[in-house]
Amino acid sequence: MSNSYNVAILGATGAVGTELLQLLEERSFPVKSLKLLASERSAGSQVSFKGDTITVEAVSKKAFEGVDIVLASAGGGISKQWAKDIVDAGALMIDNSSAFRMDDAVPLVVPEVNPAAAEAHRGIIANPNCTTILMSVAIWPLHQIQAIERIIVATYQSASGAGARAMEEVKQQTKAILAGETPPTESFPYPLAFNLFPHNTPLNEQGYCEEEMKMVNETRKIFGAPDLRISATCIRVPVLRAHSEAVNLEFEQSFEVGRAREAIQSASGVKLVEDWQANYFPMPIDASGRDEVLVGRIRQDISNPQGLELWLSGDQIRKGAALNAVQIAELVVAKRWLRSPVAV
Repeated sequence: MSNSYNVAILGATGAVGTELLQLLEERSFPVKSLKLLASERSAGSQVSFKGDTITVEAVSKKAFEGVDIVLASAGGGISKQWAKDIVDAGALMIDNSSAFRMDDAVPLVVPEVNPAAAEAHRGIIANPNCTTILMSVAIWPLHQIQAIERIIVATYQSASGAGARAMEEVKQQTKAILAGETPPTESFPYPLAFNLFPHNTPLNEQGYCEEEMKMVNETRKIFGAPDLRISATCIRVPVLRAHSEAVNLEFEQSFEVGRAREAIQSASGVKLVEDWQANYFPMPIDASGRDEVLVGRIRQDISNPQGLELWLSGDQIRKGAALNAVQIAELVVAKRWLRSPVAV
């Protein structure tokens, strides 16, 4: 007899929460019951799921009773606030915030890269940062052939990474600037429309921001390579949805470009996009709404015989957040790594 599961989405009315709901339906996840949890402000609103209307509830300790899986995407503070109640209720928390990513007791999982890590969970599995997920999926197939020794990455991050309000703000900024008016700035410290700036998370003593250090530390944890040399520069760009990254990889020996293309073509979760004659490579406009990470412009680093360059674009809300979380849920269900499935 097949199993289905009682699922809750924490942060159900946000950009990622909305995508989680859509993906559960699109991918036919075996949902027995679904709770949509949000702040008091959003409680009472109604959402459609598989033809039914579900009323959003205010999050509370009681809301997690009888739940098997909680897909959390309401921010680190909320995740920390409710984590113990979720685990004590017997549910698995798949957390999209940064709250538990670097906790040694919490697996940090990208299903295409390190699925086995999920088995060791103690009630919480962390979803990596969006830029880390996109890069990991793209370069893991190459790392499997020859270990990567150094990564230099520059990200071009869209407004979607800061949520639905930020996306709307960029639209309003664009209208204001075109009308000769002062653009509103609430989600970002500076106007993003017709502009770009380094990621506005706090800087450490070495001059690296939190977003950049997430890429460093999370990639090392996911790859099981604590000494992997990584340097990241994260930039916010005036794109509504989907992040892009320029990645330089250094190996111990030279890596034939043709072999790299073959590895990308045959890998799960990525799609090779290259038309050299048309100068057509991955773009955020093409990656938006897609599950795969688009990878292309794979070429030899002319400054380093052991180096490869590549370019990628991926939907930050889907694979960079909601899709990866749903894939983790699918993984633990398929492998029977969930503690208390509910028989239908």
